Amino acid sequence: MVTIDPFVLRHLADLQPMLYWLDEDPLEPESHSALIENIEADLCIVGAGYTGLWTALLAKERNPERSVVIVEQRETGAGASGRNGGFCNSSLTHGFMNGYSRFRGEMETLERLGRENLDAIEETVRRYGIECDWERTGELRVAVTKWQLDGMQEEADLRNKYGDNVEVLSKEEIQKRVKSPTYQGALFDHDGTALVDPARLVWGLEKVCISLGVKIYENSKVDWLEDKGGKVVVHSPYGSVTASKVALATNVFKSLIRSARKYVIPVYDFQLVTEPLTAEQRESIGWKNREGISDAGNQFHYYRLNKEGGILWGGYEAIYNFRGKVRQEYEFDAETYATLAANFLRTFPQLEGIKFTHGWGGAIDTCTRFSPFWGQAHRGKVVYVMGYTGLGVAATRFGAATMLDLLDGKSTERTKLKMVRRKPLPFPPEPLRYLFIWITQRSINSADRHQGRRNIWLRVLDRIGLGFDS
Repeated sequence: MVTIDPFVLRHLADLQPMLYWLDEDPLEPESHSALIENIEADLCIVGAGYTGLWTALLAKERNPERSVVIVEQRETGAGASGRNGGFCNSSLTHGFMNGYSRFRGEMETLERLGRENLDAIEETVRRYGIECDWERTGELRVAVTKWQLDGMQEEADLRNKYGDNVEVLSKEEIQKRVKSPTYQGALFDHDGTALVDPARLVWGLEKVCISLGVKIYENSKVDWLEDKGGKVVVHSPYGSVTASKVALATNVFKSLIRSARKYVIPVYDFQLVTEPLTAEQRESIGWKNREGISDAGNQFHYYRLNKEGGILWGGYEAIYNFRGKVRQEYEFDAETYATLAANFLRTFPQLEGIKFTHGWGGAIDTCTRFSPFWGQAHRGKVVYVMGYTGLGVAATRFGAATMLDLLDGKSTERTKLKMVRRKPLPFPPEPLRYLFIWITQRSINSADRHQGRRNIWLRVLDRIGLGFDS
């Protein structure tokens, strides 16, 4: 039994271990049958999350005559795509500073491509009439201690130089937008983030794909790939797809390309949702413009208002399980819910007494550079992308477009990027991997407790290009 402060516990009394986005939504489409025959296609996509769906949609838009099949091991959007916080951020590099530290010479291009990618998502949502509660709200990265303000103005100046639209807000200015006694200031990105209902975005993309002629098979786990000369056979338990090209969009799940597995580990992230705020509660916190918000610490929360007027609150701790196991029972964690609730009440003490109604978690595919990477196999007939590290709602479209470029043998602005041509450093094997992550997480915790000062372990990681800071 987990020991929880009774003050926090009473806020969790009505919590249901349930994914908020899937709670009786009438827009959820009918399920698809499993693959029970041997078929052929021009393009087979493994995985029906954002990456897989964007790959299918873009493939049909580029060439409507191309036959496209998606094979999904569970149901469409069952992984990270249907259970994230709905922050659709323009960054392709898990934040500007992370990208700047790794791809400085390409940042002007990467930032422009990121903004174009976000605009293209918005245009797709509009053109196809996707009902996903799209809101181009922008995002506030709030400093909750004074050390987190350090460097914000320098970052703002640098980002604006590269075409972004950000500004630093003083303590008084941020308090006028959102009232929390913890806020010391903020970095406001005016238009680089949209908020969406992530499950509805999945379902909308699914419906568009079907309307364009894409076939989707669910509950069909792909077991292995077989190279047959000019084609690849995608094998599932009851059937197969023989395709000229294969796109792997498996995210955190074990890659079908063995050599790719060492680059990614799964970490679990958790979220809570409150009951809708009353008019008085809403007045007590302001937040009239409904911006997305995240903390500026190494361990950070992200939070937003949902369409019912409740608050989604997530993040802070990333939990790694030994040997990188991904299991459904890991998606609910009472101790983590208590930590999240306690931190929520410190941020918004004026909301004391509010009830949390939903709590859930999910696995994030993280790599040592915190941003997506690509790879090819079977003499270029198979391409994969993974490693989004929790900021993939928008980046998956870019990942999909780049996969298609590589599969089609096209030399484009995307495929010429160092970010696309190079892979991250791999993680060490177990048990060193678990020890490495454990030491790193303890060091990050220590940095947040000591004014952001990074110990010798984190400084060494910085020096060799790992740069763990979240």
